[in-house]
Amino acid sequence: MRHDSRLSRMLHVLIHMDSLDAPATSETIAAMLGTNPVVVRRTMAGLREQGYVQSGKGHGGGWLLTRPLDRITLLDIHRALGEPPVFAIGTTDEHANCLVERAVNAELGDAMREAERILLERFGSVTLADLARGVKKKTAKTRLPAG
Repeated sequence: MRHDSRLSRMLHVLIHMDSLDAPATSETIAAMLGTNPVVVRRTMAGLREQGYVQSGKGHGGGWLLTRPLDRITLLDIHRALGEPPVFAIGTTDEHANCLVERAVNAELGDAMREAERILLERFGSVTLADLARGVKKKTAKTRLPAG
């Protein structure tokens, strides 16, 4: 089963965009992600509609952040991407009359709803600035001292 990686990919892009001195073109972002610029434009459109990025056309155009990273949460981006399912597992209805299947589905459904609630609550408490700070800390640890 294929995983939806749009959230992690867009978080990656947005944090990089914050450090750029110029707008990021769809082509630049596509090269960063190993995808097609059309896919980038389609995905970024949802972020633009929610006010997290803006786009400019022509020479010098591209994508820019419209908010500082500390005002964007993981939950914001998850929602801007259309709230894709957070789990790849699910239940089945192949034997809807089977009491065992009903019991399994009920328990799995309850557990997944609770896990999703906890995960989305956590997404709402983490900003992109938090992620960027974590990157900076790890980068600083890997640098060799001048000498």
